[in-house]
Amino acid sequence: MPDALHVAKTGLNAQQQRMSVISNNLANVNTVGFKRDRANFETLLYQNFRDPGSQTSQNSQSPTGLAIGTGVRIVSSEKIYSQGNIINTDNSLDMTIDGSGFFQVLTPSGQIAYTRAGNFTKNAQGQLVTPNGYPLEPAITIPATATSISISKDGIVSVATAGAGAIEQVGQIEIATFPNTSGLKPTGESFALATPSSGDPAVAAPGNNGSGRIIQGALESSNVNVVEELVNMIETQRAYEVNSKAIASVDGMMKFLTQNI
Repeated sequence: MPDALHVAKTGLNAQQQRMSVISNNLANVNTVGFKRDRANFETLLYQNFRDPGSQTSQNSQSPTGLAIGTGVRIVSSEKIYSQGNIINTDNSLDMTIDGSGFFQVLTPSGQIAYTRAGNFTKNAQGQLVTPNGYPLEPAITIPATATSISISKDGIVSVATAGAGAIEQVGQIEIATFPNTSGLKPTGESFALATPSSGDPAVAAPGNNGSGRIIQGALESSNVNVVEELVNMIETQRAYEVNSKAIASVDGMMKFLTQNI
């Protein structure tokens, strides 16, 4: 009986953690460049009372064994890096990556963070920065006299300035790709950091080394499917209820034993 209570408890914990993952997905449905998470489960250790093939008599063997599981747990949460919808904004500093890869951002700690959110703006010095003021890497500065900004598919940033007849190139956007994007460590602020599991970044101009191309004046929406997440939420709720009923049933069985035996 105590074993059954423990197994059901692990089910409650696992479903509660999965609900947290689903809730975070839904909360970020309007976050630019957000990638939804998926909870991965695994079984806990089994209690093996009899192995398959064990001797049942001198001339016979058991065709099956007797193993009772001890529950479940969430082993990992995995980012699903599928492409979100591309939404036109007509803002010349908005960018999206059509394909794989990440923008590089220099954080205040000096680390390079990686993001799919391309809602950049200019700071007081004309440098392209994130909404939190973190500069794009490599740094790109737009002259104060610029009258128009053009970003090509291969990441070349050009401006037209007042009084000048020619177009001036002011920078080159670079895209980072990873051998294992699921190994990146999400840190908040729509950023992720490289880890030994993700591998080292391969940095190249957009369109090279398998990276996507830049689309100017557009943003990538979250890849969260609200209907799918609602279905997952209902499934999780039902699984939680069933595990709760298992605990109630075991409690009733133990109550019967204490009162009648």
